[in-house]
Amino acid sequence: MAKDKSNRDKIIEDMRNLLGDGMVDVELDPKHYNQGLDLAFDRFRQRSSNANEEATLFLQMQKDTNEYTLPKEVIEVRETFRRALGSDQQSGIDVDPFEIAYTNLYFLQAGRIGGLTTWEAFSQYQETIGRLFGNKINFTWDTVTKKFTIIRRPRNAETLLLQVYMLRTDETLLDDPYAKSWIREYALAQCKMMLGEARSKFGQLPGAQGGVTLNGADLKAEAQASLDRLEEEIRNYTDGGDPLGIIIG
Repeated sequence: MAKDKSNRDKIIEDMRNLLGDGMVDVELDPKHYNQGLDLAFDRFRQRSSNANEEATLFLQMQKDTNEYTLPKEVIEVRETFRRALGSDQQSGIDVDPFEIAYTNLYFLQAGRIGGLTTWEAFSQYQETIGRLFGNKINFTWDTVTKKFTIIRRPRNAETLLLQVYMLRTDETLLDDPYAKSWIREYALAQCKMMLGEARSKFGQLPGAQGGVTLNGADLKAEAQASLDRLEEEIRNYTDGGDPLGIIIG
């Protein structure tokens, strides 16, 4: 419950900053610039595939434990891989005698190394055996809590290779020439919007030659035009994101 309260306070603080809270001299404070950058990073990660990177992680499974917590940078688990032929450190009933016989027949004979057809047949054999006897591990992934749950009870300790998607750090995004330009312009547009909100509170300010009209409405209109243009750039993949492939059906 304390976490929910903290999140609510953060959202309220964001809204107050966006409405120009704390501006006395109708200019932006450091917190408003940070707010603009936070909004730019959040929007970029929500809309662009360039905000993520593909990676692999090793997970050490424990006996009779099927729930694990992955790092907070992981946003999606795509697939799991178990040890294949030749890398299993166990023996006994876990050894497939048919697989050993197949390997001995086609790969371990003097002067015979097999061909592409043999390799393809052996690969299909391994894939079929994996589907029939549990080589592929079913799992569920919770994006919010980062809980990785295996839909089985592990009988012994084993190392899994996970293919995942992870968030790129802020510094990495700012080093990217495509992402940096978009984030900078989006943060600038958000700062203009906040400054326009603050200046719209006052129609005029007194001056030596009479009232001084503030440009709050102009700033908001310019900021909105920039935001619309940047959203269109995201849809056109100018931010460096991967475009959609061919969809059949």
